[in-house]
Amino acid sequence: MATRHDTAAPPVKEGGAAPGRPPADADQEAARKKRARLSRRWQRDMKWSPYAFVSPFFLLFLAFGLFPLLYTGWASLHQVELTAPTDMSWVGLRNYTRIFDDDFFWNAAQNTLTIGVISTVPQLLMAMGIAHILNYKLRGSTFYRVVMLAPYATSIAAASLVFVLLFGRDYGMINWVLNAVGIDHVDWQNDKWPSQIAVSSIIIWRWTGYNALIYLAAMQAIPQDLYESAALDGASRWRQFLHVTLPSLRPTILFTVVVSTIGASQVFGEPLLFDANKGASGGSQHQFQTLGLYLYEQGWVNQHLGRASAIAWTMFLILIVIGVVNYVISRRLRASS
Repeated sequence: MATRHDTAAPPVKEGGAAPGRPPADADQEAARKKRARLSRRWQRDMKWSPYAFVSPFFLLFLAFGLFPLLYTGWASLHQVELTAPTDMSWVGLRNYTRIFDDDFFWNAAQNTLTIGVISTVPQLLMAMGIAHILNYKLRGSTFYRVVMLAPYATSIAAASLVFVLLFGRDYGMINWVLNAVGIDHVDWQNDKWPSQIAVSSIIIWRWTGYNALIYLAAMQAIPQDLYESAALDGASRWRQFLHVTLPSLRPTILFTVVVSTIGASQVFGEPLLFDANKGASGGSQHQFQTLGLYLYEQGWVNQHLGRASAIAWTMFLILIVIGVVNYVISRRLRASS
């Protein structure tokens, strides 16, 4: 006779959960903690990731921007030579007083001002005219815009060397053209005003197309309703340009004037390469030596790093003044409009 073996079922824990499985509330608690942990991680990521993305810029700026600026300011208060850059002796403001008493500094400042005016005014006027022409629907307008940027993409060295050949005294093309119309040869590299005009022509050639594209972008942002209203009132295209285009471009014109002025105060490569002796004197009589060349001459030719640092900080203060003037003028323009 078979024997029946009845086995008792294992005791069931309170709550009805099977043995070896965590309770349901434990699963929910673990999921809640996981969600909370992910939420905190997401919040930290949203808070700190923008700083991580921009941190390379600030690190590079600290290393190659702010530190050299502060170190140059500190060096400008010392007498320090290029041959021994770690040997500094405190002189206070003597480097500044010496450069202000130096006739070559004022000559360089005057040359910088005149070259800036000669190069900036025609450059911006030509850029405005080119932009006004390109603003109309032309066939192949994209090609013309690329052509406008070609001089900007060209190397300063290559462009300056080409202009040296063009402005050559004996065999230059410019003098050949002048001689064809009955004008004697001009010594573009040794005379004061011709040399400054020649250097300015390099700057004009290189930056006119860049400013023209800036003006073109601003013109295309002007609402066409203004032109249609002016046309209905009988305004010619010239009057539309005077009374619609120019008032709408005032902020852009101010921007290009300020940027061009800052660029003109830092002109260096063009006069350096235009010099026949390839030196930092800006010609045999310093006739086109700019502040950038004067700084280079004091620091790397004469090896006076302290004096060169004082010149650099003087140029920096000039740029601050230009920025303040730009801020005041822009505020008045916004208030008037």
